[in-house]
Amino acid sequence: MNKPFDGQVVVITGGARGIGYATAKRLISLGARVAIGDIDEATLAQAAKDLGIRTFGRLDVTDPASFFDFLDTVEGELGPIDVLVNNAGIMPVGRIVDEDDTVTRRIIEIDVLGVITGTKLALRRMLPRGRGHVINIASLAGELPCPGLSTYCGAKHAVLGFTDSVRKEVRGTGVNVSSVLPTLTNTQLTSGTSGMKGFREVQPEEIAEAIVGLITKPRPRVRITRVSGLLVQAQGFVPRRPYEALSRLFGVETQFLGDVDTAARAAYEERARTS
Repeated sequence: MNKPFDGQVVVITGGARGIGYATAKRLISLGARVAIGDIDEATLAQAAKDLGIRTFGRLDVTDPASFFDFLDTVEGELGPIDVLVNNAGIMPVGRIVDEDDTVTRRIIEIDVLGVITGTKLALRRMLPRGRGHVINIASLAGELPCPGLSTYCGAKHAVLGFTDSVRKEVRGTGVNVSSVLPTLTNTQLTSGTSGMKGFREVQPEEIAEAIVGLITKPRPRVRITRVSGLLVQAQGFVPRRPYEALSRLFGVETQFLGDVDTAARAAYEERARTS
């Protein structure tokens, strides 16, 4: 019996853990031929073994040559790429005045330039064929200012602007470009953080399901969860001062500052800032 994604080739960056891994697992179950890339080679090899896939490799999204070579390898082993999920990203937290310049550059290089590089390289392969889909993982933080995440918010805001602009550039070509905006998701990236009061943390599998939905029925943006997305969108209809008071009530202004469990977050921060 045929599966919904039989024969489709999907590439996922940052695929060794979290949202990337969950997305790979879900798409494989639906018949897709999935390739994962990640900078963490040890975790990547174990993830590939657990997923039962053979096409995987070290991928440094900040290096265009590494990205190009990885996509070449995938197409050589699996065939033309149908979907690229630009998932790789990091989220160090803390006050901007305490953020080291190397960390600032690292966030921009991975979260913004990595997405731009991947999108360009994928489009150069997809446009001549007249088909394909690039899905960029952004964040609701790209629409909602969060103290303690200033550079990250700026990076995800950039991803949204970039993705929407590219989507319009390629409109009518048969190639789709979309963005996914998750709320706080239960991965190592959010370890030690509390989230907004009264709003649940989502699981990576929920983001994976949203990506499946996007591939099935392309649209410009999907926000997860719907309730969190509506709260963020309400900024456009509520005056600034009342909205910011509401944000403080829900803990938006402290969830990445005073409410952070630094001990629980230490391992992730070390990896995000150095590996």
